[in-house]
Amino acid sequence: MRVLLFFLFIPMIISCSQPADLKTGTWRGVIRMQEQDLPFTFDVEKTNEDYRLYMKNASERLLLDEVSVAGDSVKIVLHVFDAELRARIKGNVLDGTFVKNYAPSGNLPFRATFGDDYRFIPKSPDAAVNFAGKYQLTFQTSKDSYPSVGIFEQQGNTVTGTFLTPTGDYRYLEGNVVNDELRLSAYDGNHAFLFTATLAGDSIRGHFYSGHASHETFSGIRNADAVMPDAESLTYLKEGFDKIDFTFPDLEGKPVTPGDARFQDKVLILQIFGTWCPNCMDETKFLSQWYASNSSRGVEILGLAYERKDDFAYASDRVKKMKAKWNVPYHFVIAGVNDKEKAAATLPMLNNVLAFPTTIFIGRDGKVKHIHTGFSGPGTGLYYEQFVQRFNEIVNELLASPQPDVAR
Repeated sequence: MRVLLFFLFIPMIISCSQPADLKTGTWRGVIRMQEQDLPFTFDVEKTNEDYRLYMKNASERLLLDEVSVAGDSVKIVLHVFDAELRARIKGNVLDGTFVKNYAPSGNLPFRATFGDDYRFIPKSPDAAVNFAGKYQLTFQTSKDSYPSVGIFEQQGNTVTGTFLTPTGDYRYLEGNVVNDELRLSAYDGNHAFLFTATLAGDSIRGHFYSGHASHETFSGIRNADAVMPDAESLTYLKEGFDKIDFTFPDLEGKPVTPGDARFQDKVLILQIFGTWCPNCMDETKFLSQWYASNSSRGVEILGLAYERKDDFAYASDRVKKMKAKWNVPYHFVIAGVNDKEKAAATLPMLNNVLAFPTTIFIGRDGKVKHIHTGFSGPGTGLYYEQFVQRFNEIVNELLASPQPDVAR
């Protein structure tokens, strides 16, 4: 009898030691926040024993290639962000938590179901309301307000688009018209955005939920001529200044200044950014490709990283990971933390640091020529194309200027 029990127990030991199977195919995830459900979809692929995920928001597929399965649990590192999805695998269900390692108080419940491939409701060729168009909007926070332009496309009950703001866009939004309400969501691994809205004639009103606590309202009208404030007028040098000056450590701790020999007689582009910032992620991808094609023209790019913690080792590790994952070819320094007032204190010649990212163009004479606040990424369509065109115009103009007679 003991022998029989022993052999019956062997399969149990083997099954307990083997990791659960994370099914390949499409999953529908839901993050629960502020008594709301934020849905997103992702695809799971497996090669040999290695998993990879593609997080989907509208036309974007964001690769997640740090996936580990141990026992009945899975951990998904969320791109370059200091965040993870941790869950138990229960057949066709994942049950767990969206974890922000840098801010545990922001952790949120996460659940996913295998085989579901819809956002809020299944796609349909019909919808009760058509939200397509361009909108002039105002967002209202608990303290102030800011202008925005909303741009939406609609096919049946499926809506994609984004909101542009003076500090950047809300990236790739996707959702549905549910009865007479618009619902849009985006989840990029760090920011969890949920929008709801209703339409009365051409007037729109809605809510914006972000993470575990942030809530704003917005309102406006459908307007094909909606415009944003000039992104080159929001951040500027204070009176009496014509240059940017600083000394920040590079990723190895060595001091860097704009006057270093490597920047002499060159156009220098400063990128105020953070690895936690999705708009910065979009700009960094653009700058990386652009620099690879243009560095030989006498242009340098220097990223000024403002990270989540006032800890050099932590900050440099985050930037090193980003550089390695995206093969970013230009240099970075650690400038401070991601608080805008504290960031502004590190660059006291600026009127403020309004947005991450902010791009500063310095001529070959060492003087600041243009400052662009925010970034309209590829999810904004025409606005992104206009940014790229303007970026090249500025650089070409600065490269065409005569070389200075004296060093900066």
